[in-house]
Amino acid sequence: EVQLQASGGGLVQAGGSLRLTCVASGLSFDDYAIGWFRQVSGKVREAVACITKDGATYYDDSVKGRFTISRDNAKNMGYLQMNSLRPEDTAVYYCAADPSVILSNLASQTAYSNWGQGTQVTVSS
Repeated sequence: EVQLQASGGGLVQAGGSLRLTCVASGLSFDDYAIGWFRQVSGKVREAVACITKDGATYYDDSVKGRFTISRDNAKNMGYLQMNSLRPEDTAVYYCAADPSVILSNLASQTAYSNWGQGTQVTVSS
């Protein structure tokens, strides 16, 4: 059974940083694309940053230059380094994984079949 565990959220002031971690088990991690998505209550979940199994990346325009996605296949972990955080980054962040995701559908949440629980990120102004 594939399991994803996201952690690292919290409360931070605007301009601060957080690093989210996604620990995966029950899968051959290096065969999976990893995605970070976020959702504000009442709004659609959106892709933040995603990485294919080959290392190709996608970033939403709103986080380019501030967020960095990475993965450590040896540790079965994915990361989202978030710098220069803004109040509008406040959301619940989810990690997702799927072995069939490729570059063309990397940012599509419907392409991911495995989801972790969310971790709350709150950025105060």
